[in-house]
Amino acid sequence: MSLINNFIKFDLNETTRKSIAEYLWIGGSGKDLRSKARTLPEPVTDPAKLPLWNFDGSSTDQAPGDDSEVILRDPFRGGSNILVMCDTYTPAGYPIPTNKRFNADKIFNHPDVAAEEPWFGIEQEYTLLQKDTRWPLGWPVGGFPGPQGPYYCGVGADKSFGRDIVDAHYKACLYAGINISGINGEVMPAQWEFQVGPATGISAGDQLWVARYILERITEIAGVVLSFDPKPIPGDWNGAGAHTNYSTKSMRNDGGINVIRKAIEKLGLRHKQHIAAYGEGNDRRLTGRHETADINSFSWGVANRGASIRVGRDTEKAGKGYFEDRRPASNMDPYVVTSMIAETTILWKP
Repeated sequence: MSLINNFIKFDLNETTRKSIAEYLWIGGSGKDLRSKARTLPEPVTDPAKLPLWNFDGSSTDQAPGDDSEVILRDPFRGGSNILVMCDTYTPAGYPIPTNKRFNADKIFNHPDVAAEEPWFGIEQEYTLLQKDTRWPLGWPVGGFPGPQGPYYCGVGADKSFGRDIVDAHYKACLYAGINISGINGEVMPAQWEFQVGPATGISAGDQLWVARYILERITEIAGVVLSFDPKPIPGDWNGAGAHTNYSTKSMRNDGGINVIRKAIEKLGLRHKQHIAAYGEGNDRRLTGRHETADINSFSWGVANRGASIRVGRDTEKAGKGYFEDRRPASNMDPYVVTSMIAETTILWKP
């Protein structure tokens, strides 16, 4: 492996102007990520200058064809090599069913939405599993660790499992140019969280998907399985979510608390539609226990982690700010969730 790493770390700039572009796209399930690489004659920084490329849709449960949208630095190859986030189209130019970015971009480009400059901060939770047993990292095989309590933000070999993976991901995201704002250990051992944001509009989805890709690559190197299942272990263990923090310009201005209340009222009226779009298996997580609200009811409160929507004490005190939608599951599509929140709170007329 050390010899292979020497080749991986070659600085191409010493011998050629060519660079490598790793094209990323969302697979046919709408949850998996795929990628393949191509050589560019010279470094590229403008997505419009990247060539369109196709792929074998029969192998990814999709029709072929993708279009580049976002360029980030490649933390695995370094140098002038890049990661390219793409959305996918049929050969005739129509977005394929798993291309949720297409409709999200239309919502974020609506004049009324763009004028509000929607900001998002997404708290992505995930679980690290042992490769051969699919059991959480650090847990005794076929058994359980001690009950929850000491693991949240815990320190020590008996409380924190996989920190090297988490730190590697943190630094790789910063290198790539993703606005990752922090990490922490979660309530269930072997469960972790990273936060992306604040990011404006469509950028929140772009950045979260690439951050997920980087995490998948790092766990691949470590020989660990990454799970975004919203309830990976049944019983008295916390599930995994993707709490989505949100504000608009009107919410951030003086008197914004009134705009926040009206937005929350709208979200309550469309609770079922949002739940249906907030991730698969969320019914196993949103039980009314383990810091969740029941999936069948809508609630909100100040500093209430058992509510559907939480308003922070700082927001209440300042009379402006943001709120947190605690319903999205860890496996949600950020393009769907962020655009739906913006559509409901800004465009939808009850």
